[in-house]
Amino acid sequence: MSQKEKSLFTRRNFIGTTASVVAGFSIIPSHAVAGLGHIAPSDKLNIAGIGVGGKGKVNLRNMPGQNIVALCDVDWDYAEGVFKTYPDAKKWKDFREMLEKQKDIDAVVIATPDHTHTLPAAAAMEMGKHVYLQKPLTHSVWESRYLTELAERTGVVTQMGNEGHSNDTVYEVAEVVHSGCLGDIKEAHVWTNRPIWRQGMPKPLKEVKVPKTLDWDLFIGPAEMRPYNPEYHPWIWRGWWDYGTGALGDMGCHLLDVPYYALQLTAPTAFQASSSLVNTESAPVSAQVSYLFPARKNLPYCALPELKLTWYDGGLMPARPFDIANDAPMNPGGGFMFVGSKATLIAESYGAKWKVYKNGQEIKPETRVEIDRVPDDPAGGGRHEMHFVNCCKDGGKPASSFEYAGPFNEMVVMGNLAVRMQSLQKTLLWDSENLKVTNISPDETLVTTKLLPFSSDIVTRQVEREAAHTVKWNAQEKCEEWIKHTYKNGWSL
Repeated sequence: MSQKEKSLFTRRNFIGTTASVVAGFSIIPSHAVAGLGHIAPSDKLNIAGIGVGGKGKVNLRNMPGQNIVALCDVDWDYAEGVFKTYPDAKKWKDFREMLEKQKDIDAVVIATPDHTHTLPAAAAMEMGKHVYLQKPLTHSVWESRYLTELAERTGVVTQMGNEGHSNDTVYEVAEVVHSGCLGDIKEAHVWTNRPIWRQGMPKPLKEVKVPKTLDWDLFIGPAEMRPYNPEYHPWIWRGWWDYGTGALGDMGCHLLDVPYYALQLTAPTAFQASSSLVNTESAPVSAQVSYLFPARKNLPYCALPELKLTWYDGGLMPARPFDIANDAPMNPGGGFMFVGSKATLIAESYGAKWKVYKNGQEIKPETRVEIDRVPDDPAGGGRHEMHFVNCCKDGGKPASSFEYAGPFNEMVVMGNLAVRMQSLQKTLLWDSENLKVTNISPDETLVTTKLLPFSSDIVTRQVEREAAHTVKWNAQEKCEEWIKHTYKNGWSL
C-alpha cells in the first residue's frame, strides 16, 4: 500500500477499521458495514466499558476526550461511581445484550475477572469493534491463541492492558540487551511479593445472600455455578482458580514483559514448578516456576542462546549474586535480573531503575541500538491507553497488540499449569503448535489436596483433624481441561 493510500485510513475519514469475516481479507471502514461501527461526533472514539468498577474505570479515565457511550457491569453498586462520572452513558449488566442492541460502539475496554475476558473480547472483535483487554489477556492458554488468531482474522485494533509496556524503560533495557552489553544471557529471574490477597484457601462454607445490585449468574458466566460469597467478589476473585490466575496471572504480564520483549522469547519447550500447598480451589500462597526457552535467531550485536527463566511469587526471590553491590535494586516488591556472560542487569517492574553490574561494580553501558518509543498524547491521558485510541482512529499497531500479547500471555498462564500439575514430579514438555503437554501418559494420576470449606464459626477439633484430604484425577484429562476450558451454562465462543 502506498503512503497516499495509507493516509486514507486516518480518523479524518474513518473511525476504526475492520477485516471482513467472510471469504477473503479486506480492510474496510467500520461504519460502512451495518452495525459494525459509528463515526463519533467531534472525531472522537465511541467507547464502551465492560467491567468498570475496578481497573476498568482507570482505563476509561486514561482515555480523555473520547465518548464513553456505554457502561456494562454485573454489579451496579460496585460500578456506581463510574456511572456518575459518565451520566450520559447507557448502563448494562450483560455485555451480550449491550453489543447486540447498542449500535454506536467503536471500541470496548474490558476489565472483568480473568475467566470472562475472552467471551466479550471475541464477541466485540467479531462485530468489528476494537478491543482494549486487561491483563492477563485470558484465563487459559487456548483462549490466548484463539484471540491472537481472531485479531489477525478480523483486523481490529487490539491492546492488552499491561500499561507499563509503553514506558521508555522497557525499550531502554531492550537496547542494552540488543547492543550486546550483557553478553550471552542464559539465565533470567523474575519475582513479585504478590499475592496481597488471600490464596491457598478452601471454599467458604457459609452461604451469603446475593446483593440486589449484583447479577451473580453473569459474574459466574462460563464457570461452574457456586453460591455467592464476598470472598469471590469484588477483587478477591484473583486467587480462585475458577475466576482468576493468581499472582502469576496478575503480575506476570507486568514483570515478565521486559524479559519476554527484550530477550525476544517465543514459546517455551519445557516448564516445571514447585510451590506451597496446592489445593483444588485456589492458587498457592507462593510458587516458583521455571521455563526453558530455545535459542532464538541472533541479533547483529547479541546472541540469543537457550535460556532458563525462573518466576518467583509470594515473597520468594532469587539469590542475590555474591559480587553485586548492596544497592542493587532487588526490590522485594517485584523485579527481574538478566545474568549475562559479560554483565548482569537488575531492574524493577517494566525496567524501572535498571542498573548494570560488571565484576561487582555498577557500569554505564554504551548502546548501539535505538528502539522507537511509544509517544505521549498531546491531550494527556495514559500513554498506553491513548496509543490504543489513536491507533483506532489513525491506523497503526499498539505496543501490546494481541499479535505480541497473545503468545506472551500463553507463556504466562502456562506457568499455572505447571503449578497445578506438579504432583507428577516431572518437567512438562510443551508442543506449542498443538497446545499440548507431550509427556503425560493416558493412565497417569494427578493428586491434589482438597481442603474442607471454611467458616467464620468456631471450628471443631473433628473438622480440624479432617481439614484436608486428597483427590485423584486423570492427569492427561485435567491437563487438557486447564489448557482449554469447557465452558458451562450455555456459554460458548
